[in-house]
Amino acid sequence: MRGGSLPANIKRTSALRRVPPLERIRLQSACGNEGDVCAFELPRGGHPITVESPTGRIMAIAPGDVFLATPGYREARRWAVGTIPDGGLVPGNDYWVLSESGVVGELISHSSSKMGHLGCVHYVGVACGDHGETLNIRQFGVANSGGTDRNAPVYLIVGTSSSVGKTTAGVAVLRALRLQGYTTVMVLKATGTSSVGEIARYLDFGAAEAFDCVDFGFPTTYPVGRKGIVDIFFNALDYCFSLPADALVVECAGDPVSANAPEFLSCLKARRADLKIILAAADALGAMGAKQALAEIGLAISLITGPCTDTPILRERTEALCGIAAINMAADPHQAAASCVSGIAPLGLPQGCSTPNS
Repeated sequence: MRGGSLPANIKRTSALRRVPPLERIRLQSACGNEGDVCAFELPRGGHPITVESPTGRIMAIAPGDVFLATPGYREARRWAVGTIPDGGLVPGNDYWVLSESGVVGELISHSSSKMGHLGCVHYVGVACGDHGETLNIRQFGVANSGGTDRNAPVYLIVGTSSSVGKTTAGVAVLRALRLQGYTTVMVLKATGTSSVGEIARYLDFGAAEAFDCVDFGFPTTYPVGRKGIVDIFFNALDYCFSLPADALVVECAGDPVSANAPEFLSCLKARRADLKIILAAADALGAMGAKQALAEIGLAISLITGPCTDTPILRERTEALCGIAAINMAADPHQAAASCVSGIAPLGLPQGCSTPNS
């Protein structure tokens, strides 16, 4: 790449989805910090990688391409773990694309599983505004409306790990709410790494709006124990609770004891004492552990789903060990909502209610 500017149609990753189109992108050779709009180059001798575009499309980055992404942290231990070095990313140095959404940083460890986004890239510089200021996704996040809490009921989806069906469960709950007459359901993917594809699934099935950490100015909610995380979570909750909604579905990444999930759950519990909690668990023992972990912070599971319900015997064992109703929401996607409605008693949904907040 030559010169200090980039074309307006340069490829950009989904972590920058709230950054508006820029007629001219000016670059500055400066260190890049979390959320900064930064330019990276995939070396010409490298292999193509794939990332998520702002629309959710899987987009190829070809060797020699310069693209926009952002420095960030990731602690998805099942996939990749990486960080931002002290002082930020240094122009001219090489870093790794840590997530499909375009989070870039120093790679600490990664899984042996294939990840199309994982590749080494060259940090070029940071994008600047008209007055030379560094562009950062925080500048384009939603602001707290200052409105009052409308007291919408909350349905919380948690899991025993990644890839156990949390989003599948969340979509089933969303569809069950819609079948029960809830017309305006909001969704918040509260923790973890941003993903347009995941929140788009909720929109596909009728969510009025769906948010994740990018909407509040952060590419991920990592690292664990980050300073100010409680304020970040309260801001997100306050914004969602101020919206005119019949219900809010909240999905919490990973498991209840990692990735800042305990801090988020404490924030949510402070705002809602009557949470309905749906657990997606890989197996019955994992479900038992999650039940205990949640009980230690004063939360009780309402319903269990996930691979631990894949067969009648597994489901019965899960119910027997945990003493909680369990249903399978993934065996037949077309029946998932109906199955969830059949479990209406443990979820506490009022049947036949067309205007829940009227």
